[in-house]
Amino acid sequence: MSIVVDQSAERVDAGATYSDVRSAVPLIAVGLFVLTAVVVILGFDVKTPGGLAAVDGVAFGLALVWSFTGVDVTRRQHRAPEWSLPGQLLVGIDALVAATALSASRLAVSLDHNHQTGRTVATIAGPLVAAISLHLLLTFPDGRLGKRGRQIVVVVAYVAALAVGVIFAVDHRAFSLGDAALSWSVAALLSLPGLQSRYVASAGRSRDRLQWLGIGSVLAGDLALIVAVLHALVGWPSSLGAVGAGGAVLIPLGILAGVNPRLGPLSGRAFVHVLSIVGFTVVVSAIYLIIVLGLGHAPTHSADRGVLGLSMLAAGIAAVGYVPARERLIGSATRFVYGAREAPDEVLRTFGTRLTRAIPMEELLLQLAESLRKTMSLSSAEIYTGVGDVIERQVSVPDLGEQSLVVAGTARPVITRAGVSGNAWAAVWLPALVDNREHAQMRIAPISHGGDLLGLIVVKRPTTGDTFSEDDDRVLADLARQVGLGLHNSQLDAALQTTLDEVRKQANELRESRARIVASGDAERRRVERNLHDGAQQHLVALAVNLRLTRDIILDDPATGVEMLDQLAEEVKETIQELRELAHGIYPPLLVDSGLVEALKAAANRSPLDVRLVADGIGRYSTEVEAAIYFCCLEALQNAAKHAPDASVEVHLSEQSGGLIFSVADNGPGFDVARSTHGHGFTNMADRLGAIGGAVQWESEPGRGSTIRGSVPLV
Repeated sequence: MSIVVDQSAERVDAGATYSDVRSAVPLIAVGLFVLTAVVVILGFDVKTPGGLAAVDGVAFGLALVWSFTGVDVTRRQHRAPEWSLPGQLLVGIDALVAATALSASRLAVSLDHNHQTGRTVATIAGPLVAAISLHLLLTFPDGRLGKRGRQIVVVVAYVAALAVGVIFAVDHRAFSLGDAALSWSVAALLSLPGLQSRYVASAGRSRDRLQWLGIGSVLAGDLALIVAVLHALVGWPSSLGAVGAGGAVLIPLGILAGVNPRLGPLSGRAFVHVLSIVGFTVVVSAIYLIIVLGLGHAPTHSADRGVLGLSMLAAGIAAVGYVPARERLIGSATRFVYGAREAPDEVLRTFGTRLTRAIPMEELLLQLAESLRKTMSLSSAEIYTGVGDVIERQVSVPDLGEQSLVVAGTARPVITRAGVSGNAWAAVWLPALVDNREHAQMRIAPISHGGDLLGLIVVKRPTTGDTFSEDDDRVLADLARQVGLGLHNSQLDAALQTTLDEVRKQANELRESRARIVASGDAERRRVERNLHDGAQQHLVALAVNLRLTRDIILDDPATGVEMLDQLAEEVKETIQELRELAHGIYPPLLVDSGLVEALKAAANRSPLDVRLVADGIGRYSTEVEAAIYFCCLEALQNAAKHAPDASVEVHLSEQSGGLIFSVADNGPGFDVARSTHGHGFTNMADRLGAIGGAVQWESEPGRGSTIRGSVPLV
């Protein structure tokens, strides 16, 4: 007897159960919210001396906001597989425990009687709020603790919270609002390392949620700082606890913004602005505290406090308003001082950002010349460029036409290494620049890169204008270096583009040659098949027929049979010769056995033309080299026999400079190479030699014969 367990069914049931639990999470969160609301209502209903304190009312409202946050988070994220089920409910549980602690504390001091149970519950629940908050922060944003270290910290926090609560309860000591603020601050500080490590490792929506949590926390802390400073300086607000607790609502609002699909992606930019504003607030607060309390004393009269409060408010508004107005003010001031939208050094900073293929170099240099003329109050700005001994005026503002400068000999390295120079230097080394410009202030900045002179920047002011300053010279020198780098990169880009075009051309030629080789191979196979069918095959069929006839005749007439056998022997010789010639056309055995010279001699002997072979020091080479040159020479001989049947031909072979050189020259009628198109034979030769790195060229003139020259590298 055996028992079969359907494990797949168990997995399906387990998965269904897990899915059911996950689907129930929003309902559980709603249940926690309802319980929190009930506890808050019960806490409101408790009668205490002095009525409901402001801090208690704000704390109850904060508990409701946190509980609603838990509902919204679980509603949006309960289907996400990366979220932990217990972690989704921590927000609601924390809010419920906090509301319970608040209601129990009010019950402990109620007017009806001194409720010992309420005091004990409040004393134990108070520290638990901090422990649950630490647990929540360490699991944020996916509800998972992850590393074992975090798990240990959470367990220790719960144990410590219970221990503190029990100790306070035994000692009959209430867990005050100050104790709650201190415990929650400690929990927040302990969670910072874990949050920082999660933030570094996070990405996408997880990082958005962490950033929004940071925004809410930083704003809440900043509000607490502002309230504390105002209270210290002007005595407002009177209830620090209520305002501080009210500011803490920004933390759950940040969590809500993080799970909102529209607000989530805005977290990065918002976090940057919030941090900058908070940093400014800290600086202003420190300044006020140092000046008012450190150098003086806090105002005591209400009028003085009002003036100080208004001054602090004015400082804050002015600081916030200056941020968006700063760029416009700087732009207006720059236009007033320089008469343009940019200062001279701004041209230097922005030139490199415009060096792209989208803008032609000539247009970019024209924009540069125009910017220089406006920002430096120039009468003219010119840019010369060139490679070699001659540089030409590429652009000028205003347009001064074309001009060329010869920079050669010993002057070239001097000009290349020179810095920004004036009229006297130009009169010695570049006299052509100062012609008809004796009454103008000039500055010449050589454009160079890697010790090569690539051009010049020439600017001019009238003698009545401002003298060129050191800042002007510095801007021109730095700008010349950037232009030199840009021109060098432009040259490299042009060379790269040329190389790419050449590579594309070679790739196209390679594809075409491959197609021709395939087509030529197919045509060659068809030719061999046709020659075998029309030649040797027909002869062999005839031989078979004649042999049968001879067998029949030789019995009756032996003499006639002998004559027919002699005739058949001649036909066999002819068939053998035809097959041999066909084999020579495919790949001559003599080329394999004896080498290139002997194979070409045999080809010359078979040619109908008068062929003379000259071979100087020719040995044996690789099969590819010998085959390529042999078939190229054979193709040339066939072309000569076709187009110059009465000509004589000279085939010359030699080895020179690491290459095998050949030429096939005839004294036929020739032709005009410029007007002719490359035929099938020339294309075959070019493909054969190009496949092994060789080259071929055709030389001819009408009435002076034709010469085919080719070479193949041997290295």
